[in-house]
Parts: sequence; structure tokens; C-alpha cells
Amino acid sequence: MIPELGYFCLILLVGISATQVMFSVWGEIRQQPKWLAYNSFLTLTQSLLGCICFSALAHAFIGDDFSVSYVASHSNSQLPTFFKFSATWGGHEGSMLFWLTALCFWSGVFCLFSLKTDRLFANRTLAVLALIIFGFALFILLISNPFERSFPPPPEGRDLNPMLQDIGLIFHPPLLYLGYVGFAVSFAMTVAMLLGGVFDFAIARWIRPWTIIAWGFLTAGIVLGAWWAYYELGWGGWWFWDPVENASLMPWLLGTALIHSLIVSEQRGIFSYWTILLAIFAFALSLLGTFIVRSGVLTSVHAFAVDADRGIAILSLFFSLSFIALALFAFKVNLWQGNVRFKWLSKETALLVLNSLFVLATCVVILGTFYPMIFSAMGWGAISVGAPYFNSIFAPLALCLLVIMAFATILRWKQCSNKQIIAQLLLIPIAISLALGLIYSVLDRHNIFQIDWLPLIFISLAIWVILTHLPYRQFMWQIRPLAMRLAHIGFAICVIGAMMNSYYGDEIGVRLKPTERTELAGFWFEYAQHYNELGQNYTAEQSLFHLYDGDKYLATTTAERRYYDIRTMTMVEVGLIHYGLDDIYIVMGDKFGNKEYAFRLHYKPYVRALWLGGVLMVIASLLAVFGLRERKIK
Repeated sequence: MIPELGYFCLILLVGISATQVMFSVWGEIRQQPKWLAYNSFLTLTQSLLGCICFSALAHAFIGDDFSVSYVASHSNSQLPTFFKFSATWGGHEGSMLFWLTALCFWSGVFCLFSLKTDRLFANRTLAVLALIIFGFALFILLISNPFERSFPPPPEGRDLNPMLQDIGLIFHPPLLYLGYVGFAVSFAMTVAMLLGGVFDFAIARWIRPWTIIAWGFLTAGIVLGAWWAYYELGWGGWWFWDPVENASLMPWLLGTALIHSLIVSEQRGIFSYWTILLAIFAFALSLLGTFIVRSGVLTSVHAFAVDADRGIAILSLFFSLSFIALALFAFKVNLWQGNVRFKWLSKETALLVLNSLFVLATCVVILGTFYPMIFSAMGWGAISVGAPYFNSIFAPLALCLLVIMAFATILRWKQCSNKQIIAQLLLIPIAISLALGLIYSVLDRHNIFQIDWLPLIFISLAIWVILTHLPYRQFMWQIRPLAMRLAHIGFAICVIGAMMNSYYGDEIGVRLKPTERTELAGFWFEYAQHYNELGQNYTAEQSLFHLYDGDKYLATTTAERRYYDIRTMTMVEVGLIHYGLDDIYIVMGDKFGNKEYAFRLHYKPYVRALWLGGVLMVIASLLAVFGLRERKIK
């Protein structure tokens, strides 16, 4: 009966959200705001119904209710309980229900925290969110019902995809969805603003914290996803320019631009059009990313569905919501903006260039992601767009971005003096950063000089950013400036990690028997012993390795191959050893004889700087929200 309760609540969710939208539209047409007064109650009711729907599905998973078709397809009685819970969003239907639940959750949170906001503006925002909820709830109810029963029920489930039986699945998709859906709040607030025809610093101030929170969740999801791909898939990389990876990157790029644009709109009363369009397209690209993952039009290891009808439905939602928002923008295009002047050497100019860079980067990702599909649809054959395309275009964009970030700390509104720039930026910091960049780029573990100019330039600029953002004055330790500096430092640390890992990493493929040794990057790998292990829902072959730096013992790790009987799939579990910011990475391959296996050994210098930089950016987003809240209280 619990699944039927979830299904009934889903039906109620469709009806209540439709009612809320109709009340709001009628109130707008008749210009009677009283019809919007019910929005708070209806929104909180939707939040409760969304939570009940998701809880009902989670209960079916944990209780091994295989009469529910979705549970039977993605779970098994032998699956550990925490993976049963995470399997709730491990397939298409459940992930879409989680998407809807997250949307209801965001709507409820906005309803509770908007009590001091202009009521008409808040009610319009809730009405737009209800429209989005209605679209997704109707989509799930008609096309992607996770509560559908099968009779007679199978005695056992098909098990969860072994690639998803990892702690990364428990946190990675929810963080991404909370980020995607978080941009729905910024989108709804922007549409509400367009309905009112007024955009001022107060509205920008209201939108900004919600955008920062969504950006923080999306950043955490992307970083965790890169980490999951790095250690779970066994290929040794952290970013493949996969279509689904790109699906999360596109709204992240526009969301980053939106945060900076909101700063200008709030402080100077300009960039209104930038802010409106960025808010619209950040959420639109979140929907487009959902289409990529769920439609099957693009092949990816991360994709769930291959149903064209579902893809068309999501694409219809994307076009409908985008059309409504852009149509309102077209009719309200004469929004008032302040007559503000600024010089070319000013913070306004820097942020204008920054917005342009992020938009250009987004267009590059869109083109590289969808061009193969368009090429194939036109009957021109098959083509793939990979890392060379993206890297060749992103490299100059990233260089420009680092330069702007380095100047961000001293640029002022309206204009900045040349003497100030020379004194604070172009002397000591550049000299120190070039020296440190030379040290990190030219010297490898063996102290062999290798001049690679591209990583030298990137790392020098990244260190320059770090040095110029260090909080060396007392006021810089205040929450808001500290958040900005920490986010930029985190990005610079990510750049250092990416460059060092890409240019100075090393790997070899070897065949080893127990007690045999091999050397890579000054480390000695000793294949100590082999043994078998019986897991809860798999069997495993494990190889124990000892790592030495010369004659000095460092650590022990285990690489393994797991065989999942129910899914008849073999997965590798890499052996990882952390050595400072470096990683030693061991992948167990095919078997050649009695305990003799092929192994792939990797040396990953500074790869952990990527995760460190990502964590700093997430912390910065939290600090920024607290800083805005603190200012509001004062």
C-alpha cells in the first residue's frame, strides 16, 4: 500500500500545482493579487507531498518490494541497505522523482525564507515554481511512473548497476540535482521580476543568495563526480569531456557568470539584461542537461534512459519554459537601468569581460556536445568531438580568466589608477609567482629540468592569483571579501592540480606475478600476494601491493576485480595511495596465469589539489551566503 500512497500523492501534486498556476494566472489577468495569496499554503502542501512520494519509493527499495517494477530493475535483496536507499535515484524514474522532490523542497524553503520579501514578488515566484513542478509531476505521472506494479512480482531483483554501487552515487546525483533545481529559484524570481516590470538592486540582492547556494551545490556535485569517475571507472582520469559531464558544466559556467553579474546589478544598478538572460539560460541549460542524460540521444556511461518519448517530453519542457521567460523578456525589454559611467580600467569592465568569457565557454561546450548529434541527424555520417577540441579553446579562455582574477582584488568601481596597479600587482607578486611557477613546472620528482611553457604560464598565473588574494589585511578576513578570495584561490589551486597532473603524470602497463617488483617515477611497486574475497553481492580477486620510495616503505594498498553474479558484470576497484598531494593509482587487469595479472600503474602528481580547490570553492559559497545574511541582519 505504501507505493500506492506515493502514487496518490503524485496525483495530488499534479492537481494542486495546476490549481496554484490557474489561480495565479487568473489573478494576473484580473490584476487581483488576492488570488496569489494562496500560494504559500499550496507550496508548502506540495513540499510535503513531494517528500511523501520520495519516501514511499525509498521504503519500497529498503523493504525489497519487487512488485514495484522500478525496484525490481534496480535493486536486489543482497544489496547493502545504504545502496538500496541510493538506488532510489539510480535509474531514470527514481532520479526524476528525486528531481521533483528537490524542486518541491526548494519551493518550500523559498516560501519560508521569503516572508520578509515583497509579497507580490514572492507569490509570483512561487507561482512560477508551481508551473515547473506541474510540468515535471505530469511528466513523471504519465511517462516515468516509478510506482508501477508488476504481477506476478519477480522473486528477486536485477540488482543495481555495479558502477553505481559506490559511495559517490549516494552524494553525487543529489548534489547535482540540488544545484540544477536551485537555479529554478533564480529563474522563477527573474520571471516574477519581469511580470512586475521592475529590476533594481533590491531584487538583485534577493536573487543573489539563492544563486550562490545553487552554484555551491552544483560545484560540490561536479567535484564529487570527477572524483567518482577518477577512482571508480579505472581509467585514471577525472574529466573526459563526456556529454553528461558537459551537461553539468554548462549551467555551472552560466551560474558563475550570473553571480558576478548580480554583484554589478546590486552595487551599480547596471547589467540588468545580462542578469536576466543569465538567470534564464542557467536554468534552461539545467533542463537541457536533464534531456541529455534521460533521452539517450547522446551516449554516455552516465546516461540512464534511451526512451525517445521521455526525451521529447523533457525537451518540450525546456522549450516551453524558455519560451515563456524569453517572451516576457522581449515584452519587458525597456526595463529601466541607471545611467552609470565607468572607465575601461574598472571593476565593471573586468566583470563585463568575465561574463563574456563564461558565455563564450558555454557556447563552446554546447557546440562540442551537440555537433556530433546534428552531424549525424543531417546524414553526413558519424563524427566525435573530444578533448583536443575543448582543450584548444578552453586554454586561452582560462588564461584570460586567471588574469582577470588576479586583477580582481584591486580593481575599483568606476575607475582604478595605473599607479595602484603597478604598485600592488605588477612588481613583487609577479616576480614571486614566476619563480614559484618555474619551480613547480620545470622540476619533476627526479629534478630533471623540462621546459614546458604552457604549464609554466598556467601555474605562474595561478600562483599569481593565490598571492594577490591572500588576506593580508584585517578587513579582508570579513566574511564577504574572504568568500570571494577563497573561491578564486580554490579555482587557482584546481588549475595547478590540472596542469601538474596532465603534464607531469606517468603510467605504465606491466604483467606481474606475486613477489615481483617494478618501478615508476622513482617509486617501486611490489606485488606482494593475491587472494580471493567474497562480498555481500559479489566475488573479488584482490592483489596486495607494497609501495616503496627507493628503499623506504611508504604504504600498502589493494587493487581488485569484482564479479557481480546477478548483473554478470566485472568491475575494477583501483588501489590508491596518497602521497602528499600526489596519488599512486593501481588498476588490476586481465589474468594471464596462476595469480599473474596485467596491471596499469599511474603516478598522479598534484591530483589531490583538484579536490582541495573544489572543496575551497564550496566553502566559499557557504561563506558568501552567511556574509549576505549577516549584512541583511545588520
